Amino acid sequence: MVERLAILGAAGDLTGRYLLPALVELERAGQLPEQLAVIGAGRHDWSDAEFRQRARQQLAEHGDGAPDEFLARLSWCHCDASDPADLRRLLGDEQHLSVLYLALPPSVYPTTVAALAELGGPPQTRLVVEKPFGTDLASAEELNRGISEVLPERAVFRVDHFLGKQTVQNVLGLRFANRIFEPVWNHAHISHVEIIWDETLGLEGRAGYYDHTGALRDMLQNHLLQLLALVAMEPPSGLGERDLRDRKVDVLRATRVLTAEETAHPSVRGRYTAGAIGDRQLPDYAAEDGVDPQRQTETFAEITVVVDNWRWAGVPFILRSGKALGADRTEIALHFYPVPHSPFPEFGRAGPNVLRLTLASGGAPDQIGLGLNLNGGGDPLRLEPAQLDLRLTDQELPAYARLLLDILEGDPTLSIRGDEAEEAWRIVSPVLSAWQRGDVPLEDYPAGSAGPARSQVGGAT
Repeated sequence: MVERLAILGAAGDLTGRYLLPALVELERAGQLPEQLAVIGAGRHDWSDAEFRQRARQQLAEHGDGAPDEFLARLSWCHCDASDPADLRRLLGDEQHLSVLYLALPPSVYPTTVAALAELGGPPQTRLVVEKPFGTDLASAEELNRGISEVLPERAVFRVDHFLGKQTVQNVLGLRFANRIFEPVWNHAHISHVEIIWDETLGLEGRAGYYDHTGALRDMLQNHLLQLLALVAMEPPSGLGERDLRDRKVDVLRATRVLTAEETAHPSVRGRYTAGAIGDRQLPDYAAEDGVDPQRQTETFAEITVVVDNWRWAGVPFILRSGKALGADRTEIALHFYPVPHSPFPEFGRAGPNVLRLTLASGGAPDQIGLGLNLNGGGDPLRLEPAQLDLRLTDQELPAYARLLLDILEGDPTLSIRGDEAEEAWRIVSPVLSAWQRGDVPLEDYPAGSAGPARSQVGGAT
């Protein structure tokens, strides 16, 4: 049973905005181990009382308040993440099981892992790392090698909070528990798949992180490729961590980005300029505080990939994510081919069937929708589009709370395995290289618009 959760970098935004509220959700649900101590750690010379007061303020801002029983679990440890002696003091007695959560900038991961190695790889420790896991394939491979010398893979949790979302997990239920879908879930019936994460939010004060990362690394390389893996995977024999993650890796190994010679829609990168979104006026991204315009960081990324296997041969998967767009749009959309023949004289007015899985974002609920063509009212020869929508009930635990519970219980099923992370970097590496060479232009798009003109996905304004 886990006795301590140590959060390195606990003074940062991740802890206050996500981790502490998630832990409070688990406290209220009675899911935290009774003896669990939560230890914040960092370079600040705080007392326990000062950390608790900070947590109280953050939970008032980002959560539903701070129960006294939760605050009583909190303590503070002054700790240098690169100092083996400090880490030994933070992790405590080797006989007790600890979780070490690296809520740190990714650039610090290698030195922290090296310090853990000097401790001989604490045997009673689970290690949690946040995305991005590396900045490219080479750095991801190097980080994996370092971690493998410290802890076994089963004790490593690479967190992608998308995998804790209800609709993401419902991809599995929809596909593998309903006979009507699986027989048509392939290249013979599906013309293309869109995986979209459009945001109306702009930079929101995150220049320190985002301007060194960009949309391709921040969203497509991890979140959207994980969604692709779930949509395209073969049926697993069970839902155990090995079966599920093996099938995801199979998909990623077969995935590649289409080249400009293979498609009329090569990759797109863009950066927002000044504009209005509702009653908000957004400045030009390049003029935002902390942004270096010479970095040419993209706020919009779109790539088209194919999965080279029997099921998906020739089906384009379009992955797109952008900031400061005209509307929030977070969905997986499977577009089916039209029927091969229709007796309706005006069939051309009817569109193909589209199955949409909408992920909660911007206040919108999780939904599953299916677009159908039905007879129009009063005229049996006229077709009208109809939309069947199912609003999903709210999940019992938010995504971060769900993943934290799995970590405390030692279940890595919804964590990214090391080879998964490397395959994701392999997929986007040709795009990163082309963008760094300047082969793909950085297109401007006004904040509040549908995105760059070359995008092949219709946006909403």
